[in-house]
Amino acid sequence: MNCLLLILSLPTENASARMRCWRALKSCGAALLRDGVYLLPDQADNAATLGGIAADLRSHAGTAYLLSTHSDAAEFKVLFDRSAEFGELFNQITAARAELREDNVLDVMKLARKLRKSLEQLQAIDFFPAEAQRQTAAALQALELDAQRVLSPDEPRATPDEIIRLNIADYRGRSWATRHRPWVDRLASAWLIRRFIDPEAHFIWLKSPADCPKKALGFDFDGATFSHVGLRVTFETLLASFGLETPALLRLGLLVHSLDAGGVQPPEAVGVERVLAGMREAISDDDQLMQVAAGVFEGLLTAFKHEQDKTS
Repeated sequence: MNCLLLILSLPTENASARMRCWRALKSCGAALLRDGVYLLPDQADNAATLGGIAADLRSHAGTAYLLSTHSDAAEFKVLFDRSAEFGELFNQITAARAELREDNVLDVMKLARKLRKSLEQLQAIDFFPAEAQRQTAAALQALELDAQRVLSPDEPRATPDEIIRLNIADYRGRSWATRHRPWVDRLASAWLIRRFIDPEAHFIWLKSPADCPKKALGFDFDGATFSHVGLRVTFETLLASFGLETPALLRLGLLVHSLDAGGVQPPEAVGVERVLAGMREAISDDDQLMQVAAGVFEGLLTAFKHEQDKTS
């Protein structure tokens, strides 16, 4: 990793110059290593940006030294982890989408424009993009599309990775197949299927996706009827496919997404992961594992609904 170090001493008698320096360092995404030492990856226009800050300080009785160096230290990249900031923005987008109605669509569209500006500013200083950025961008695009549909419901639109809405009645009493030894996305999807889509679902645990029976509905493997679509994990694909995107289930989808694909991590993610990992280690029968894990997802859904009721 090629790095830029700005070592500075702020002018003591010029408050405006100090404030201008602090604001510039914050807006460009510089990380503080220690007092007076700031770090940026040597990317894009960062050298020019730090050079401009240094020149301004020198012209106002401050000192500044701009150095170029190289380091393989993994902890340097951690200093630029924007997951928490993307998570905060993601939560604002999710809240706006939950409140979207015909009578407030123009206000939501105005808010979406502000959120778009915030996203672009954050993307500009996300020097090592990861799942959190992609997930937040996808959530904002979904909000913007939903608002457009409310405003102009009859206007045809073609969007990438658009999911066709399905009739739940056509998917009752079926066999559903997925890879054996299920983990978070498959466990949550199985619970969702039996809870909201097909109460009489029969599950088949495959040693290989190639073993999937022709009449079975496969999920969460390449070529399956339901799997990852765009940035959605299988659980989120099922939500969108069957019109199940309630605020509580979307919040559960965020949890499943974070444990399956990374990205924005809700506060309960670590605890849920440990519980499910312990169950998977202790239970060797996949049917039994699915039934026990279902209690975890049911409990989470109930908790999320109660929290939503308190704030609404």
